[in-house]
Amino acid sequence: MIETSPATAPGARPDELQSARLNARATRLARRVALATVILPFLGFLVSVALLWQRAFGIVDLGLLVVFYVLTTMGIGIGFHRLFAHRGFQTGPRTKVILAILGSMAAEGPVLFWAAIHRRHHSYSDRTGDPHSPHLHGEGVWNTLRGFWHAHSGWMFRPELTGWAYYVPDLLRDRLLFQINRLYFLWMTLGLLLPAVLGGLLTLSWRGALLGFLWGGLVRVFLVHHTTWSINSICHMYGNRPFQTRDFSANNFWMALLSFGEGWHNNHHAFPSSVRHGLQWWQIDMSGYVIQTMKAAGLAWNVKLPSPRMVAEAKKKNGDR
Repeated sequence: MIETSPATAPGARPDELQSARLNARATRLARRVALATVILPFLGFLVSVALLWQRAFGIVDLGLLVVFYVLTTMGIGIGFHRLFAHRGFQTGPRTKVILAILGSMAAEGPVLFWAAIHRRHHSYSDRTGDPHSPHLHGEGVWNTLRGFWHAHSGWMFRPELTGWAYYVPDLLRDRLLFQINRLYFLWMTLGLLLPAVLGGLLTLSWRGALLGFLWGGLVRVFLVHHTTWSINSICHMYGNRPFQTRDFSANNFWMALLSFGEGWHNNHHAFPSSVRHGLQWWQIDMSGYVIQTMKAAGLAWNVKLPSPRMVAEAKKKNGDR
């Protein structure tokens, strides 16, 4: 027996049929973009491994990889996450544009899409409705692996509609941010071409341009992707939980280092709008340090931080369980 939806059943209204076609088209496009986003950087990473075997890797390639990794990881962490998704601080139009473009160059989706998905994640964290929870697939080793894959990147191949008007109405009203969102593929392409151009100029060779495209472009995207995706998977499965939250978010030291502070994930779920995820002096949070430096320089204001008393009370509550 073939099930039919109201929009595809006999007698459906023309507007329902049109809406169903548009949704199906959007779903197919999302799957194709997700496939390209996952596969192309992975292929670039495989090529880089082969070239490393031949020692085709120099100081310029390393520099481009590190610089663009830092810039785009902070574009995601400071811009997409702490500024746009959580409104942890405010800044001026120029800084907002720079952060939005750097985040877009990470190739993780347009800024409005990213923020909407993340706000939805917080609304339903590790419950039905969470777009990328690893805990909704049942018990046992196999289902745990399925959950890990889904949280890490599998969820992108099963796209669900997330209403921007519901989750990010404030961002939709920002005309400047909306224009940056529309030009997402331009910024993503720029993130691949800039290291290629710099590699060519710094080495005065086409070989340098190709290696710049590979290391500062594809390999960097591959590393940034899996660092960010690991917050969804690893940091909801492995780590310590000093705060009582309604989900399985956990702090993971190594992921915090690689993601410049995003790995203090239990801290973040306990205090979502805090610009610092590292709440203890020893919890390294490079993105948080940058925001505080921006504040000192007058580039950020209305910076949100939990008071020491709030942190202490939240820990005490967790200890009383």
